[in-house]
Amino acid sequence: MSETMTRAAVLILLGPPGAGKGTQARMLEERFGLVQLSTGDLLRAAVTAGTEAGLAAKAVMEAGQLVSDDIVLAILKDRMAEPDTAKGVILDGFPRTPGQAEALDALLSAQEMAIDAAISLEVDDAEMVRRVSGRYTCADCGEGYHDEFKQPATAETCDKCGGTAFKRRADDNAETVGARLTAYHASTAPLIAYYEARGVLRRVDGMAAIDAIATDLGAIVAEVTA
Repeated sequence: MSETMTRAAVLILLGPPGAGKGTQARMLEERFGLVQLSTGDLLRAAVTAGTEAGLAAKAVMEAGQLVSDDIVLAILKDRMAEPDTAKGVILDGFPRTPGQAEALDALLSAQEMAIDAAISLEVDDAEMVRRVSGRYTCADCGEGYHDEFKQPATAETCDKCGGTAFKRRADDNAETVGARLTAYHASTAPLIAYYEARGVLRRVDGMAAIDAIATDLGAIVAEVTA
């Protein structure tokens, strides 16, 4: 059951790949009745639904071009008008640049809304490389394991289904993870500065335990919607 909120919240969740944004967003959805809005999911849904903005996006993508900010914002505006977003939204993957952030602010302002909090999950790069590069899963049921932190109770046998085949994502290696983190910090640093200057940036220890991060995020949501 979601907690009672006095007004709709608009949150941005920032964090590098592997920081647990998806896990935390799902927990916030359940606890507060928020809706996570990911740019990729929004585009696919709009194309499938055949909305005006979705058709425009489809034409651009079929031409092998990047969807413009105007189209993304139009799709976001349509989605935020749907009833299930009444308690608020968590934006994931947008904005990516200060220019997009300014356009988003203008869109929200026209609807008498604003960003309540841009929450940055702060991580230690070396530890993130260690965490992500050690991950692997059961090939049969998808149960997750780690070279250091979570190995099967019986070697090479899945605890959940008894399977003996395991797999790793090709990009879950130290070199690739390190490069993703470097790219993330470079692209996100201007956004961090943008939201810090506007007084809505919140920093949360992204290396803490999942429940501790959830507690910190929940406190922020409760505060900005009070």
